[in-house]
Amino acid sequence: MNSFFERRYIIAGIFISLIVILLARLFYLQIIDDRYLLYAQGNVLRKIYVNPARGPIMDRNHKILVENQPFYDIMVTPNQVKSFDTAEFCKLLDIDTAEFKKRFAKAVKYSRTQQSVFDKQLSQEASAAFQERLSEFPGFNLSTRYLRTYPDSVAAQFLGYIGEVHDADIKKSGGYYHPGDFIGVTGVERSYENVLRGRRGVQNLMYDSRNRPKGVYAGGAYDTAAVAGERLISSLDIRIQKLGEQLMHNKVGSIVAIEPSTGEILCYVSSPTYNPNLMVGHDRGNNAAELYKDPYKPFFIRPIQAYYPPGSSFKPLSALIALQEGIITPQTTYFCPGYYMAGNHRVPCFHGEAHGTVDLSRAVALSCNGYFSMVFEKLMNHYGTRNIDTTFTNWRSKVTKFGMGTRLGLDMPSEGRGNVPTAAHYDKVYKGPNWRSSTIVSLAIGQGELEATPLQMANIECTIANHGFYYKPHLVKAIGEKDVIKPEYKVKNYVGIDSNYFEPLINGMEAVVDNGTAVASKIPGIVMCGKTGTAQVHGEDNSVFVAYAPRDNPKIAIAVIVENSGEGAHWAAPIASFIVEKYLRDSISVRPSGITPEYFMNANRLPDLGNYGIKEKAKPVPKDTLNKMGIDTSDKKGTLKTSSNRRKKPAKTPLVAAILKKDEDEQ
Repeated sequence: MNSFFERRYIIAGIFISLIVILLARLFYLQIIDDRYLLYAQGNVLRKIYVNPARGPIMDRNHKILVENQPFYDIMVTPNQVKSFDTAEFCKLLDIDTAEFKKRFAKAVKYSRTQQSVFDKQLSQEASAAFQERLSEFPGFNLSTRYLRTYPDSVAAQFLGYIGEVHDADIKKSGGYYHPGDFIGVTGVERSYENVLRGRRGVQNLMYDSRNRPKGVYAGGAYDTAAVAGERLISSLDIRIQKLGEQLMHNKVGSIVAIEPSTGEILCYVSSPTYNPNLMVGHDRGNNAAELYKDPYKPFFIRPIQAYYPPGSSFKPLSALIALQEGIITPQTTYFCPGYYMAGNHRVPCFHGEAHGTVDLSRAVALSCNGYFSMVFEKLMNHYGTRNIDTTFTNWRSKVTKFGMGTRLGLDMPSEGRGNVPTAAHYDKVYKGPNWRSSTIVSLAIGQGELEATPLQMANIECTIANHGFYYKPHLVKAIGEKDVIKPEYKVKNYVGIDSNYFEPLINGMEAVVDNGTAVASKIPGIVMCGKTGTAQVHGEDNSVFVAYAPRDNPKIAIAVIVENSGEGAHWAAPIASFIVEKYLRDSISVRPSGITPEYFMNANRLPDLGNYGIKEKAKPVPKDTLNKMGIDTSDKKGTLKTSSNRRKKPAKTPLVAAILKKDEDEQ
């Protein structure tokens, strides 16, 4: 009996304990914890995503290159939409009922419970008009977003552009992106997307049954603030970037300038270019379509994607390798009769000019094909003609240390490798090891299968300026308010050539500008060391010039390529000299040769389309397209010229005569 009463008390105690626990839990849920109130009132709560502003991008002197402009999207959450006057809604947005149904069906397909974009990029005025009547349209709300704007309309290929995310972007992001969000598509916007995009915020808002806002839920306890993207300080100098784009107007080619002591890219010109503001707003698609039609491909990023024969600008590399290998000395001479015989193959000097007896420095100054062909053959035959495969592979590995035939690791997408051919390539072409140094002697003067990007050419000049090493080229100097610099940009990359071998080479490069092929581009008071090049391609030769300045304590290294424009001394060298002086002095002096920037800005060197590997007949670019690109169409300079009018020679004014007087000397 006692046992029965004991069990009764135990059971009663258990029930009482359970009741107390349930009451306590109920008290906690109803009085203390309001999370379930949030769920219960889901029909009057709305989660609003707050989009952060993308980080601004500046030049090296903190001049704004790209910033943000707010605009507004109309968002819809389908399960919150109730009956309303659809006709009035469509009238307000200037759409028809069919378009409304199409957009709403798309939103439903994405999610009934999550908001998505219904109408985008409303102006401030249009959004204000919609905001006034927002309570009439349950399930709809306004969201602030940011588009990019470019105050100076320069550096389009560097900056790139943003676009709306695709399904693949959303899936890959793990839920970060939603329909209507923007993501970097090209350029720095793409490569630094994770830094620039910031962090989205969330705001929980209360709405009544009439879709009227009733304030922030729970005093914002469940909200998260949006965090703006980090700013980027680019290495570009907007002064010479603008000048470079002006000098390359109506020309096809590239300018890359680098600070040798840091690897920071100062100028990054791809021509033809476009106004980056064209890739923003409602007309973005139409503008892009017009630009894609341009046969000279303004979206093609020539500094890192275009492959050019380096021509004579490559000559010093084999000489440096031969010096390091002990095959020649700076005093090694060659008697140039105007050509070099490589087996049965004659390699002529430019215009067959006989240079006489030349050593390394003089061969550089005169751009003697014969001397560098001789050096190349000595290199290739050093271990006997039968071992050419092994010798060539060894030579190739030394060339690639200078950054040719490989990606330099630029902090931009889509960088090309260029091309340094392999022994296997020649084995395939000649069906086995049936080739000799004479077969590939064109490599000695930067021709044949050898191809380099403008970035690689400029980087080689940095290596020469630094007497044997370079810093990894990069376009972003610092990240965020703390100016974070990536550690790999501080590492010296040595190319395996002793520093003492560079002086004889540099003596020759100084002579190129002082009294050689580029004398017309000499800058008063600045010692510039350079090398002209005339690279043979389909059609007229490419005009090439590489240089650095000043000789002592170099501040800038540069490569300029003007496609299908002839000798390097006539076009690439003057353009480079203006860029160099502008960077070093922030001004351009009167030159003894009489050349002026205005002449080169106004000159049209667009290649004839027939010689440019494009089958379409050359046509003028429509004036409205040119106006969108920021090109003045008040005269005929804004049109693409056909072969019938492009190559008419200007009168030989003193200016033109100064440019043309070195025809017979330049290589």
